[in-house]
Amino acid sequence: MPCFNEASRLDLQAFRDFAAREPAVDFVLVNDGSTDATLARLRELERADPTRFAVLDLPRNAGKAEAVRAGLCAAFKSTAEYVGYWDADLATPLDEIPRFAAVLTRRTTVEIVFGARVQLLGRTVRRSTARHYLGRIFATAVSQVLGLPIYDTQCGAKLMRRTPELAALFEEPFCVKWTFDVEILARLIRARRGSALAPALEAVYELPLESWQDVAGSKVRALDFFVAFFEIARIWSRYGGRAA
Repeated sequence: MPCFNEASRLDLQAFRDFAAREPAVDFVLVNDGSTDATLARLRELERADPTRFAVLDLPRNAGKAEAVRAGLCAAFKSTAEYVGYWDADLATPLDEIPRFAAVLTRRTTVEIVFGARVQLLGRTVRRSTARHYLGRIFATAVSQVLGLPIYDTQCGAKLMRRTPELAALFEEPFCVKWTFDVEILARLIRARRGSALAPALEAVYELPLESWQDVAGSKVRALDFFVAFFEIARIWSRYGGRAA
């Protein structure tokens, strides 16, 4: 779980309550060189239950992509069955984690579960209109570039199997700042091209969230959506090719 200057938004009680309900879930909390009290707040969780909460402190701000990568690299070294990453503001509630795990348990061919913010009747998905439509345009562009009919790459909730093949996707730093989720898919496609492994189209599953909402204080700006298109071009240049 990447954290940069999240002191005012960290809901420590939500983490404690969830940990009490779900004893099988542990957390690697990555402090990405925060300049506020984020590290102190994360240490509170770690001191209270060091078997469930581990703090990884990056001395300098490296950006969300690198914070996620560092946390995943640590998680892949554990004995967990599944690993993943989650936004610290809990825009996606922690109670969604068991639903993600259930998909991996039930669908043995699926290797990565992406959360999808789909505004369906009976779901509580609250997203600003502007961000929703910018997200749809961006997802359409990504689908065309990767050759995958994906609905939502940028939701900050992902869970995957702890396998050597997936761990290898995170060995090198990402080449982009904001759209590393797309780069993960590009790496997955490249790694499986010409191999006996299941293609990305079969290995990735999108799970519509039961609940998601914009949380005040997000560091994502409208301008970042436009920067993201330049990053997609960089990803295409580096990895090339579409999913088979």
